[in-house]
Amino acid sequence: MAFRRVVYPGTFDPVHFGHLDIIKRAARVFDEVNVAVYDKPAKKLLFSADERVDLLVQLLKDVKNVKVELFSGLIVEYVRSVGGVAIVRGLRVFSDFELEFRMALANRRLAPEIEVVNFIADEQHLHISSSTVREIAQLGGDVSSMVPARVNEALKKKFNGADRPEHDYSISLQD
Repeated sequence: MAFRRVVYPGTFDPVHFGHLDIIKRAARVFDEVNVAVYDKPAKKLLFSADERVDLLVQLLKDVKNVKVELFSGLIVEYVRSVGGVAIVRGLRVFSDFELEFRMALANRRLAPEIEVVNFIADEQHLHISSSTVREIAQLGGDVSSMVPARVNEALKKKFNGADRPEHDYSISLQD
């Protein structure tokens, strides 16, 4: 049987339990999961690329067939560069499907050899998005049921510490 490497791309700003669930489930199905952290998205970020990678590496250190790396440019080019066969994406709500469907069609046109595999979010994580986590944390709310303790502490440091961001991280429908 052929070795199957897949790529799970995202900004992971911040990583939350929904992301981790998809990663661990994909790791049970495929031989290797490359978690590809997009380094320079066209949206405001709370955590630097290095901080996002570091958090993911720490949280996934016990999952042996998962790698975490930065990438930039087209995801299909990154998938090709690591010998991946598919892009893994998570679906939470119906509006996710429309966006993911359009992205899958575009990626298919660019790289017909790369499949897109969608994992339906676990019911307990349907309400979680990175933008929701950021907004609640920014307003001083408790996000401990949405993110691991390490991420919760990093959020508290960002919003209460010296490196508190100057801009608003309100919820966007794109996240």
